[in-house]
Amino acid sequence: MLKVGDPVPEFELMSQNGPVKSSDLLGKRYVLYFYPADDTPGCTKEACSFRDHLPKFESLGVPVYGVSPQDVQSKQKFAAKHALNFPLLADTDHKVAEAFGAWGEKSMYGKKYMGILRTTFVIGADGKVEHVWEKVKPEGHAEEVYRWLNPSAKEDASPKRPKEAAPAKKKASAKKK
Repeated sequence: MLKVGDPVPEFELMSQNGPVKSSDLLGKRYVLYFYPADDTPGCTKEACSFRDHLPKFESLGVPVYGVSPQDVQSKQKFAAKHALNFPLLADTDHKVAEAFGAWGEKSMYGKKYMGILRTTFVIGADGKVEHVWEKVKPEGHAEEVYRWLNPSAKEDASPKRPKEAAPAKKKASAKKK
């Protein structure tokens, strides 16, 4: 797994909108998140959350890129179905995921297999890793990444929780004589 301070391996992958090269991203800070599969429940939740938070990332000048092993046609369908307005990169041979350390052994129902390890990286303008989230939970992750990028937004950006209701007062029962 790449760690903070490591240089990002060079890559070129196709997205639903065309090629994306790491060399073209030098000089920009960006988010690169690895997810297991297009149009599956957790991955859809994560992608839609990044979509919904995209204006916040754009306000910081930080583009978002998703990476998974499915082909470009799958990316096009996934993006169209869920109005995903950021590049989804097709790492069909999982070489980029391997280079980042986001490919490894997984286990489901007792069976072991190789696949994407849900991981997110913030890459600095210098082409080095600034932050890594491993074993990502899709729920609330885009917000977590945004708050890390913009610490002053922690108070304003966190989900508002309803105030707990005060316990009901017991009514005094009138005793009949």
